[in-house]
Amino acid sequence: MEKPSEYSPLLEKLHEIPELLYQGMKKVIKGQDELLRIFCAGILSGGHILLEGLPGTGKTTLAQTLSALISSSEFSRIQFTPDLLPYDITGVDVWNRELSDFEFRPGPVFTHILLADEINRTTPKVQAALLEVMAEQQVSLGRKTYPLRDFFLVLATQNPLDHEGTYALPEAQKDRFMLRLTPGYPDLESELSILKGDPSRSVLPELQGVCSVQEFLDCRNSVSHVFCDERLMRAIVRIAVATREHQDLKSGVSPRGGLMLLAACRGLAWLSGRDYVSDQDIRDMAVPVLAHRVNPVSSEVDSSSIIRDITWNECDGIL
Repeated sequence: MEKPSEYSPLLEKLHEIPELLYQGMKKVIKGQDELLRIFCAGILSGGHILLEGLPGTGKTTLAQTLSALISSSEFSRIQFTPDLLPYDITGVDVWNRELSDFEFRPGPVFTHILLADEINRTTPKVQAALLEVMAEQQVSLGRKTYPLRDFFLVLATQNPLDHEGTYALPEAQKDRFMLRLTPGYPDLESELSILKGDPSRSVLPELQGVCSVQEFLDCRNSVSHVFCDERLMRAIVRIAVATREHQDLKSGVSPRGGLMLLAACRGLAWLSGRDYVSDQDIRDMAVPVLAHRVNPVSSEVDSSSIIRDITWNECDGIL
């Protein structure tokens, strides 16, 4: 497969940022190396991420760690509850007596990194408000539109086992998340190191930034130009088509899902020190990007296994 020309010095410098982010996260988040690798690929690609796992597995700490590693980035957290209202997250017009007019008070979405904690505990109306923010990167209030920051990332969490008092995310909302990741329990040695040092308290407060917000945006821009052979693009399309025709799925992957998979593969390639996408990138990213975008015929169907099987079949011997 033909590759683009050699890197320029600027590109080589930008290649250091993903590895520095990855190594910085590993100092705090123990026993989750593969998850962190996929997570870094996602944020480099410009996608929002849904962290689905049990309490105490480091979801909130991961968001705080990322904010610490990107210097001067602003971090906001929203604890989603049933009584939350849309303007609690987007902002509201407030009457200014001195100006005799309304002025906009920005909500917590006007930040760089937004942690939407337990997103499935709020009502569909609030979820819809966040959907516009994620999709359009702006807030509409009345006749005015307020753009968000150039760098805006939503990290949402939810507990997959606790369904009491929750509101399932609609398909349109889930489709806006590039990745769905499930932090698991660390291995024995990693958990022992957590007990000995508690890195969320001992390491995280002392963590130094490895890049600025602008440098991170420059890195994202470079990722978007990573080369992908047309044969690999065709494989991505075939994967999407196969999900739509699978007998155990009521609905398959949309064209947006294919775009998200391509972007995520470019992010993983860049993190791996390459300026081209490989077939292994597709294999590694297909499940976290696509599994939450399909609709199984029953709860007994494992969508991750279906995506994994389809991907390996379509990528087998392609290059």
